[in-house]
Amino acid sequence: MATLGELASLIRSKNAGPFELTFDIMFANLETFERVRKSGALSAERIASIYRLPVEDVRFFVVPPALAFKASIPRPIFQGDLLDSDSHGGQQYAPLMEIEIS
Repeated sequence: MATLGELASLIRSKNAGPFELTFDIMFANLETFERVRKSGALSAERIASIYRLPVEDVRFFVVPPALAFKASIPRPIFQGDLLDSDSHGGQQYAPLMEIEIS
């Protein structure tokens, strides 16, 4: 077993406008990318579970030419709101790092 944080070469989150976050998960080589893809541990359902969202709110993409997975979700608090503690959305990826990959 390994975690996504150990296997990925890059995991990041950022704003995709003031009402949406996007996540990029990229790998350095095809072998690791395929390991994660075949494990089934990374999916729209998994993202929805981690961020406590209905699965319909998650847009999930597998991008083989980039050795990457992408997901977009609604921001829990819109950018610029007084309660927004992460204006750029750059800290929201952290829970993804603990996903276990077989």
